[in-house]
Amino acid sequence: MSFSLLGIALAAGEAQGSAAPQQSIFEMMVPFVLIFVAMYFIMVRPQAKKAKEHGELLKMLKPGDEVITTGGIIGRIKSVADDFITLDLGNANVKILKEHVLRYSKKQGDAAPKKTDSDK
Repeated sequence: MSFSLLGIALAAGEAQGSAAPQQSIFEMMVPFVLIFVAMYFIMVRPQAKKAKEHGELLKMLKPGDEVITTGGIIGRIKSVADDFITLDLGNANVKILKEHVLRYSKKQGDAAPKKTDSDK
């Protein structure tokens, strides 16, 4: 009979000692909110900034600019339309979608690299 009383006493002690206080819904949501904020600053915000810069680049394209496409083709813009541009590749002209222009092939305003004393 002492065995059964010991079991009951242990069970009663576990029930009283293991009762942890309940967390509120706010306390449970804090880690999720922090993860979403971190994801925004690590992934979403830089991508949105890059997309905005690319949109501005596409608006500023004009004939004579030398650009690189997403396929790696380097050419000089011959004409610009709403959705398409015509690239002059030297021997051929290619019509491509404007959004496939990746970047300028060199910085605007850099006509030729300046020579230094070490280049002589």
